[in-house]
Amino acid sequence: MSALILELKQGESMILNGAVIRFKTRTRLELNTQARFLFGKQIMPKEEATSPARRAYYALQQAYIGAEPERPGALVVARTLILAFRDEAAPDERQGWDALLTASAEEAGFEALKLARQMIRAEDFVAVKR
Repeated sequence: MSALILELKQGESMILNGAVIRFKTRTRLELNTQARFLFGKQIMPKEEATSPARRAYYALQQAYIGAEPERPGALVVARTLILAFRDEAAPDERQGWDALLTASAEEAGFEALKLARQMIRAEDFVAVKR
């Protein structure tokens, strides 16, 4: 298995297998085993979960990097939210919600988060056009 090298700035945070790590200095980190992690702008605080895609992202984030005992329940919450948002979405938006639902069903946590970030960008684009 090859290593993953991450470079983090001073003051940046990382959540690694449920543990929050804040870097006091610029750091170069090497991960040699599989781990669930998010860092920097990938981490969404709860108060930023203000739109459907952001709420789905936050719920998926909790399912992906939450403490081990909390992850199954968080995944149920995420899937319930995604289903509700899909049912309320316009027909042209349902494909994105369906893809997000599929990724969460396969427990492809990081892929689901990437899809949710794309949906957030689409929401932001539509909001700017209004």
